[in-house]
Amino acid sequence: MSDLSQQDYRDSWRLVCEMTEAASDAVSFARLGTAQLPRLVASEITTLSVCDLARNTRSVVSSPGSSISAADRAAFDRHFAEHPLVRYHATRLGGGSHRISDSMSQAEFRESALYNEYYRRIGIDHVIAVPLFVDRGLLVSFVLNRNGKDFSDRERMLLDLVREPLAALYRHALARQRGFAVLPVTLREREVLEWLAAGKTDREIGEILGMSPRTVQKHLQHIYEKLGVETRTAAVMRALGK
Repeated sequence: MSDLSQQDYRDSWRLVCEMTEAASDAVSFARLGTAQLPRLVASEITTLSVCDLARNTRSVVSSPGSSISAADRAAFDRHFAEHPLVRYHATRLGGGSHRISDSMSQAEFRESALYNEYYRRIGIDHVIAVPLFVDRGLLVSFVLNRNGKDFSDRERMLLDLVREPLAALYRHALARQRGFAVLPVTLREREVLEWLAAGKTDREIGEILGMSPRTVQKHLQHIYEKLGVETRTAAVMRALGK
Protein backbone atom coordinates (compact mmCIF):
# COMPACT_ATOMS: atom_id res chain seq x y z
CA MET A 1 0.00 0.00 0.00
CA SER A 2 3.05 2.26 -0.15
CA ASP A 3 1.80 4.05 -3.27
CA LEU A 4 -1.31 5.32 -1.54
CA SER A 5 -1.30 8.79 -0.02
CA GLN A 6 -2.68 9.92 3.31
CA GLN A 7 -5.52 11.55 1.38
CA ASP A 8 -6.30 8.19 -0.22
CA TYR A 9 -6.60 6.62 3.22
CA ARG A 10 -8.79 9.47 4.45
CA ASP A 11 -11.07 9.25 1.40
CA SER A 12 -11.37 5.47 1.78
CA TRP A 13 -12.15 5.75 5.49
CA ARG A 14 -14.77 8.43 4.84
CA LEU A 15 -16.52 6.26 2.25
CA VAL A 16 -16.66 3.27 4.60
CA CYS A 17 -17.91 5.42 7.49
CA GLU A 18 -20.62 7.04 5.38
CA MET A 19 -21.86 3.68 4.15
CA THR A 20 -21.76 2.19 7.63
CA GLU A 21 -23.95 5.01 8.94
CA ALA A 22 -26.43 5.01 6.06
CA ALA A 23 -26.68 1.41 4.81
CA SER A 24 -29.49 -0.04 6.91
CA ASP A 25 -30.24 -3.01 4.65
CA ALA A 26 -29.02 -4.76 1.53
CA VAL A 27 -30.97 -2.49 -0.81
CA SER A 28 -29.61 0.75 0.65
CA PHE A 29 -26.12 -0.79 0.74
CA ALA A 30 -26.31 -1.50 -3.01
CA ARG A 31 -27.64 1.96 -3.86
CA LEU A 32 -25.10 3.75 -1.69
CA GLY A 33 -22.18 1.66 -2.92
CA THR A 34 -22.92 2.20 -6.58
CA ALA A 35 -23.29 5.93 -5.97
CA GLN A 36 -20.29 6.41 -3.67
CA LEU A 37 -17.57 4.18 -5.15
CA PRO A 38 -17.15 6.39 -8.27
CA ARG A 39 -16.13 9.18 -5.90
CA LEU A 40 -13.14 7.04 -4.93
CA VAL A 41 -12.39 5.52 -8.35
CA ALA A 42 -13.85 7.03 -11.53
CA SER A 43 -16.48 4.83 -13.15
CA GLU A 44 -19.10 5.49 -15.81
CA ILE A 45 -21.31 2.56 -14.82
CA THR A 46 -21.10 1.04 -11.35
CA THR A 47 -23.14 -1.99 -10.33
CA LEU A 48 -23.65 -4.39 -7.50
CA SER A 49 -23.62 -7.66 -9.40
CA VAL A 50 -25.16 -10.84 -7.97
CA CYS A 51 -24.02 -13.81 -10.06
CA ASP A 52 -25.71 -17.19 -9.77
CA LEU A 53 -22.84 -19.52 -10.69
CA ALA A 54 -25.15 -22.51 -11.00
CA ARG A 55 -27.56 -20.93 -13.50
CA ASN A 56 -24.99 -18.70 -15.26
CA THR A 57 -27.09 -15.57 -14.77
CA ARG A 58 -26.74 -12.34 -12.85
CA SER A 59 -28.91 -9.57 -11.44
CA VAL A 60 -27.59 -6.04 -10.98
CA VAL A 61 -28.26 -2.80 -9.16
CA SER A 62 -26.87 0.03 -11.32
CA SER A 63 -25.51 3.43 -10.38
CA PRO A 64 -27.97 6.32 -10.62
CA GLY A 65 -28.32 7.71 -14.10
CA SER A 66 -27.19 4.53 -15.82
CA SER A 67 -29.18 1.57 -16.98
CA ILE A 68 -28.53 -1.78 -18.61
CA SER A 69 -31.32 -2.88 -20.93
CA ALA A 70 -32.90 -6.32 -20.87
CA ALA A 71 -31.31 -7.07 -24.24
CA ASP A 72 -27.89 -6.10 -22.90
CA ARG A 73 -28.36 -8.26 -19.82
CA ALA A 74 -29.31 -11.19 -22.04
CA ALA A 75 -26.14 -10.61 -24.08
CA PHE A 76 -24.08 -10.67 -20.88
CA ASP A 77 -25.71 -13.91 -19.73
CA ARG A 78 -24.92 -15.61 -23.04
CA HIS A 79 -21.23 -15.17 -22.27
CA PHE A 80 -21.46 -15.48 -18.50
CA ALA A 81 -19.33 -18.63 -18.17
CA GLU A 82 -16.49 -17.19 -20.24
CA HIS A 83 -16.36 -13.81 -18.51
CA PRO A 84 -12.78 -13.40 -17.20
CA LEU A 85 -13.85 -11.73 -13.96
CA VAL A 86 -16.50 -14.36 -13.20
CA ARG A 87 -14.00 -17.13 -13.94
CA TYR A 88 -11.30 -15.51 -11.83
CA HIS A 89 -13.34 -14.82 -8.70
CA ALA A 90 -15.38 -18.03 -8.87
CA THR A 91 -12.16 -20.05 -8.53
CA ARG A 92 -10.35 -17.79 -6.05
CA LEU A 93 -12.48 -17.39 -2.96
CA GLY A 94 -9.98 -15.02 -1.35
CA GLY A 95 -9.16 -13.04 -4.47
CA GLY A 96 -9.01 -9.25 -4.40
CA SER A 97 -10.09 -6.60 -6.89
CA HIS A 98 -9.36 -7.77 -10.42
CA ARG A 99 -9.38 -6.08 -13.83
CA ILE A 100 -10.21 -7.74 -17.11
CA SER A 101 -6.76 -6.58 -18.25
CA ASP A 102 -5.26 -8.69 -15.45
CA SER A 103 -6.60 -11.79 -17.22
CA MET A 104 -6.19 -10.89 -20.91
CA SER A 105 -4.71 -8.23 -23.14
CA GLN A 106 -6.86 -5.40 -24.45
CA ALA A 107 -6.46 -6.81 -27.97
CA GLU A 108 -7.72 -10.23 -26.87
CA PHE A 109 -10.63 -8.65 -25.03
CA ARG A 110 -11.69 -6.59 -28.05
CA GLU A 111 -11.66 -9.69 -30.23
CA SER A 112 -13.93 -11.61 -27.85
CA ALA A 113 -17.63 -12.20 -28.39
CA LEU A 114 -18.21 -10.89 -24.85
CA TYR A 115 -16.79 -7.49 -25.81
CA ASN A 116 -18.43 -7.24 -29.23
CA GLU A 117 -21.87 -8.44 -28.16
CA TYR A 118 -22.01 -6.73 -24.76
CA TYR A 119 -19.34 -4.23 -23.73
CA ARG A 120 -19.02 -2.52 -27.10
CA ARG A 121 -22.81 -2.05 -27.16
CA ILE A 122 -22.83 -0.27 -23.79
CA GLY A 123 -19.70 1.77 -24.59
CA ILE A 124 -17.32 0.18 -22.07
CA ASP A 125 -13.67 -0.81 -22.58
CA HIS A 126 -12.39 -1.45 -19.05
CA VAL A 127 -13.85 -3.29 -16.08
CA ILE A 128 -12.75 -4.06 -12.52
CA ALA A 129 -14.65 -6.21 -10.02
CA VAL A 130 -14.47 -5.89 -6.23
CA PRO A 131 -15.69 -9.17 -4.68
CA LEU A 132 -17.77 -8.98 -1.51
CA PHE A 133 -19.01 -12.55 -1.16
CA VAL A 134 -17.98 -15.71 -2.98
CA ASP A 135 -18.89 -19.35 -2.55
CA ARG A 136 -19.36 -22.23 -4.96
CA GLY A 137 -22.79 -21.00 -6.01
CA LEU A 138 -22.88 -17.24 -5.53
CA LEU A 139 -20.59 -14.35 -6.44
CA VAL A 140 -21.45 -10.83 -5.27
CA SER A 141 -19.25 -7.93 -6.42
CA PHE A 142 -19.18 -4.23 -6.97
CA VAL A 143 -18.22 -3.77 -10.63
CA LEU A 144 -16.80 -0.52 -12.00
CA ASN A 145 -16.91 0.09 -15.76
CA ARG A 146 -15.48 2.87 -17.91
CA ASN A 147 -14.28 3.81 -21.37
CA GLY A 148 -10.87 5.17 -22.37
CA LYS A 149 -8.24 4.67 -19.67
CA ASP A 150 -7.83 1.37 -17.85
CA PHE A 151 -7.98 1.19 -14.06
CA SER A 152 -4.53 1.81 -12.62
CA ASP A 153 -2.65 -0.23 -10.02
CA ARG A 154 -3.24 2.59 -7.55
CA GLU A 155 -6.99 2.50 -8.19
CA ARG A 156 -7.02 -1.26 -7.70
CA MET A 157 -5.19 -0.75 -4.39
CA LEU A 158 -7.77 1.84 -3.36
CA LEU A 159 -10.60 -0.57 -4.05
CA ASP A 160 -8.85 -3.32 -2.14
CA LEU A 161 -8.45 -0.94 0.78
CA VAL A 162 -12.24 -0.68 1.15
CA ARG A 163 -13.11 -4.18 -0.06
CA GLU A 164 -12.99 -6.06 3.25
CA PRO A 165 -14.87 -3.40 5.27
CA LEU A 166 -17.54 -3.25 2.56
CA ALA A 167 -17.74 -7.05 2.43
CA ALA A 168 -18.31 -7.14 6.20
CA LEU A 169 -20.92 -4.39 5.91
CA TYR A 170 -22.67 -6.31 3.12
CA ARG A 171 -22.86 -9.47 5.23
CA HIS A 172 -24.16 -7.48 8.17
CA ALA A 173 -26.78 -5.75 6.01
CA LEU A 174 -27.99 -9.09 4.70
CA ALA A 175 -28.11 -10.57 8.17
CA ARG A 176 -30.33 -7.71 9.32
CA GLN A 177 -32.34 -7.65 6.11
CA ARG A 178 -36.02 -7.12 6.73
CA GLY A 179 -36.91 -6.59 3.10
CA PHE A 180 -36.84 -10.27 2.14
CA ALA A 181 -39.60 -11.40 -0.15
CA VAL A 182 -42.70 -12.63 1.69
CA LEU A 183 -41.97 -16.31 2.21
CA PRO A 184 -43.95 -19.26 3.66
CA VAL A 185 -41.41 -19.92 6.41
CA THR A 186 -41.48 -19.79 10.20
CA LEU A 187 -39.73 -17.07 12.17
CA ARG A 188 -36.94 -19.50 13.10
CA GLU A 189 -36.52 -20.60 9.50
CA ARG A 190 -36.36 -16.96 8.46
CA GLU A 191 -33.55 -16.34 10.95
CA VAL A 192 -31.65 -19.30 9.53
CA LEU A 193 -32.21 -18.00 6.01
CA GLU A 194 -30.99 -14.52 6.90
CA TRP A 195 -27.74 -15.85 8.35
CA LEU A 196 -27.39 -18.16 5.35
CA ALA A 197 -27.62 -15.08 3.11
CA ALA A 198 -24.90 -13.49 5.23
CA GLY A 199 -22.52 -16.27 4.21
CA LYS A 200 -22.52 -18.23 7.48
CA THR A 201 -21.89 -21.99 7.61
CA ASP A 202 -24.27 -24.42 9.32
CA ARG A 203 -21.98 -24.53 12.35
CA GLU A 204 -21.76 -20.72 12.55
CA ILE A 205 -25.54 -20.36 12.22
CA GLY A 206 -25.99 -22.91 15.00
CA GLU A 207 -23.63 -21.03 17.30
CA ILE A 208 -25.43 -17.73 16.62
CA LEU A 209 -28.94 -19.13 17.10
CA GLY A 210 -28.12 -21.60 19.87
CA MET A 211 -28.81 -24.84 18.01
CA SER A 212 -26.81 -27.76 16.66
CA PRO A 213 -25.58 -27.90 13.04
CA ARG A 214 -27.92 -30.88 12.59
CA THR A 215 -30.90 -28.77 13.62
CA VAL A 216 -29.78 -26.03 11.24
CA GLN A 217 -29.69 -28.60 8.44
CA LYS A 218 -33.24 -29.72 9.30
CA HIS A 219 -34.44 -26.11 9.15
CA LEU A 220 -32.70 -25.70 5.78
CA GLN A 221 -34.38 -28.83 4.44
CA HIS A 222 -37.77 -27.42 5.44
CA ILE A 223 -36.87 -24.10 3.79
CA TYR A 224 -35.87 -25.85 0.56
CA GLU A 225 -39.14 -27.79 0.48
CA LYS A 226 -41.27 -24.69 1.14
CA LEU A 227 -39.45 -22.55 -1.44
CA GLY A 228 -39.24 -25.30 -4.05
CA VAL A 229 -35.44 -25.12 -4.33
CA GLU A 230 -32.61 -27.59 -3.87
CA THR A 231 -29.54 -25.52 -2.96
CA ARG A 232 -28.41 -22.89 -0.47
CA THR A 233 -27.74 -20.41 -3.26
CA ALA A 234 -31.19 -20.88 -4.78
CA ALA A 235 -32.80 -20.33 -1.37
CA VAL A 236 -30.92 -17.05 -0.89
CA MET A 237 -31.77 -15.88 -4.40
CA ARG A 238 -35.48 -16.68 -3.81
CA ALA A 239 -35.42 -14.82 -0.49
CA LEU A 240 -33.96 -11.76 -2.19
CA GLY A 241 -36.64 -11.89 -4.86
CA LYS A 242 -34.16 -12.75 -7.66
